[in-house]
Amino acid sequence: MHSAQSVPARFAAFVTILLSMAVAAPEVHAVGCGNSAGGFSNWLQDFKAQARSKGISDTTLARALEGVSYDKRVIGRDRSQKSFKLSFEEFYKRRVGSYLINKAGSKLKTHAKLLSGIEKRYGVPAEILVSIWGLETNFGKDGSGKYSIIQAIATLAYDCRRSDFFKPHLHAALRIVEKGDMSPAQMRGGWAGEIGQVQFLPGSYDKYAVDYDGDGRRDLVNSVPDILASTASFLSGHGWQRGAPWGPGTANYAVIKDWNRADVYARTIALMAEKLQ
Repeated sequence: MHSAQSVPARFAAFVTILLSMAVAAPEVHAVGCGNSAGGFSNWLQDFKAQARSKGISDTTLARALEGVSYDKRVIGRDRSQKSFKLSFEEFYKRRVGSYLINKAGSKLKTHAKLLSGIEKRYGVPAEILVSIWGLETNFGKDGSGKYSIIQAIATLAYDCRRSDFFKPHLHAALRIVEKGDMSPAQMRGGWAGEIGQVQFLPGSYDKYAVDYDGDGRRDLVNSVPDILASTASFLSGHGWQRGAPWGPGTANYAVIKDWNRADVYARTIALMAEKLQ
């Protein structure tokens, strides 16, 4: 049986409901990508709206993204990566010499108690942690602070080549600021947004970094306990098997490749750790 309300009246009521829903839930524009500096400013405005919808405060957005611009240097570096095209033998010889091995051995002794406690908690051997620490930044000596991490990640998140990969890292960088672990000014690192002495990308920092020294913040720049424990937390979180081998073909080697997917790099970590045993 038909309602007493006329069809035009029902249609008008339906349109009114749709309009009221549009007012109640403002649209968040889809965030796309670009291949030149021209569209970056508009893209960033869209990204801010998306970040706000994910719970990032206006205060953090203002602090973190004020003055951020498209960085052509970052794009240039992204297009010119060559070291991973080397053979394993060439890569290992270039990255690991007697100096690094000797220094790694010294670090194992200096931080023996700390590394033992971390291994008990996370199951990751000291040799693996120290190898990663040495290979990433020569134990902090070569940590790059040339780039604004937020600007670098924003540039790569906008760039169509790997936009889908870097956009979550930009959200994570904002969460790091929101949580108070680092200020935007402190977030300086590598051209691809790597943070601190073991070169965590923001997404890994946000998910796996730990406050092992108990000072109230996760510090991967200056705190050796936080640096090493966070590395162990990452590997444990990716399925590291306590007490198991880590050479190529093992389950733990697959975890090392989660750290760095380049086979030459993963094999270098595994072999360096083996030599330190």
